[in-house]
Amino acid sequence: MAPSHRAAAEDWLSQDPDPGTRAELEGLLDDAAALADRFGARLEFGTAGLRGELGAGPNRMNRVTVLRAAAGLAARVRADGDPDAGVVIGYDARHGSERFALDTAAVMAGAGLRAWLLPRPLPTPVLAFAVRHLGAAAGVMVTASHNPPRDNGYKVYWGDGAQIVPPLDAEISAAIDAVGRVDALPLAEGWTVLGEEIVTAYLDALSADLPLGTARGVATAYTALHGVGRDVLLAAFERAGFARPAVVREQAEPDPDFPTVAFPNPEEPGAMDLLLALAAGSGADLAIANDPDADRCAVAVPGPAGWRALTGDELGGLLAEHVLRHTAGADRLVVTTIVSSSLLEAIARAHGVRHAVSLTGFKWIMKAGGPGDRRVFGYEEALGYSVGGVVHDKDGVGAALTAAALAAEAKADGRTLAGLLDDQARRYGLHATAQLSFRVADLSLITGALARLRAEPPAELGGRPVTSVEDLADGAGGLPPTDGLRLRTGEARVVVRPSGTEPKLKCYLEVVLPAADDVPAARTRAAAALDALKASLTAALGL
Repeated sequence: MAPSHRAAAEDWLSQDPDPGTRAELEGLLDDAAALADRFGARLEFGTAGLRGELGAGPNRMNRVTVLRAAAGLAARVRADGDPDAGVVIGYDARHGSERFALDTAAVMAGAGLRAWLLPRPLPTPVLAFAVRHLGAAAGVMVTASHNPPRDNGYKVYWGDGAQIVPPLDAEISAAIDAVGRVDALPLAEGWTVLGEEIVTAYLDALSADLPLGTARGVATAYTALHGVGRDVLLAAFERAGFARPAVVREQAEPDPDFPTVAFPNPEEPGAMDLLLALAAGSGADLAIANDPDADRCAVAVPGPAGWRALTGDELGGLLAEHVLRHTAGADRLVVTTIVSSSLLEAIARAHGVRHAVSLTGFKWIMKAGGPGDRRVFGYEEALGYSVGGVVHDKDGVGAALTAAALAAEAKADGRTLAGLLDDQARRYGLHATAQLSFRVADLSLITGALARLRAEPPAELGGRPVTSVEDLADGAGGLPPTDGLRLRTGEARVVVRPSGTEPKLKCYLEVVLPAADDVPAARTRAAAALDALKASLTAALGL
């Protein structure tokens, strides 16, 4: 056993305020492998904040880790010199979330900052909204979003209501490194617990800002996936005049163990099965799912072969065109990311509005554009959407409302969302997308795969010659450097990058084909092309 690991564990025990993690660690003091895992590395604070497995030690999410993160954030907020600076804190219903939020509030108050705590477990977009609504200097959302039950996380927002980007992440990380023992931190109880008026303000802002039109004749089914979205979404639908959605009973209440799903992520196979069954049995026109912290939104629609979930890119294209039909002005800006479909650029061009591409993640989407741009819509293919200006982050509740308005408008015109997708394919060409993900236990496998791809990029993909290879680490199109590669053939584009929140290597595939004459035939060709790309990538990556 490395003596340093044992000594670090004993030092941790002497300051850990949590009896549960103390007992856990005491039982591991003679387990060299366990101590090396927990004390041989630590969770790194970055633009995604912190996210990791619950447990004792610096390589886990726990009260010591959170207290240190809160103290570092407080120091960085104080460094700006605003004597009235405040931090608003939200949390979901995961294991440990409320305790972590209370610890954060105590640290902020102890540092002489104003601290506001949301009144109960609430969606992440409510926290993002509250930062700007309250004029806070920063915000913290305790959530691991759609990660497995064993995880939790710590997401940081700045005063613009958006997630932090460099160099703020490095500055906060450095401030965390400078924090001493957590049992020496000054803590105080002078924080403010907000009332339901903050939720009411969020709902009022959605009703006033979203392009909801006047049609309301749509029946919906909904699941919260054991998360915190249900009550806020139902209130939003009622306030906007939509009929109450039918709710998946088994997944309606917050449950940190997520008992009905393998992963609480609408993108994962099987996660929406109960929702689709309810939609089919209740005669719904539309099925909607939020992830557990309700910042993402998935939509499914009925078709000749049964219900199917729209891809993030399909819904992104439909919502973008809906927003542009209901807004005006040449200063409008629509934004998506380098891994999302290129369809949005074609839509923007047809509507005469501005278009921007950002790095992956809503923290970058919110920074896209320039002077004179009015961002009306942003999306990423991972089911994240921002409509209007209420929330400077992805908002699964606002997206759900807008999707319901889109479906109601289509139904009133005798149309379906599937029909609207066909219209877009005819007008802009079929932009078919898919993902290929490799989940690993050892992150070095991802590093090795990317190194091999850089050293020997494939000469062909899916039976077509590769025409260009861009290393995104060098920057691309004026974007900041990021780890990943982009490869193109004549009709296809592939982006390969490591996930920022999970131990996955992710591949984003797009095929663009003409479809004006026969959309079904184009879809068949595109599906075959995507399958061929997946096979080529699997062989090239060796995972």
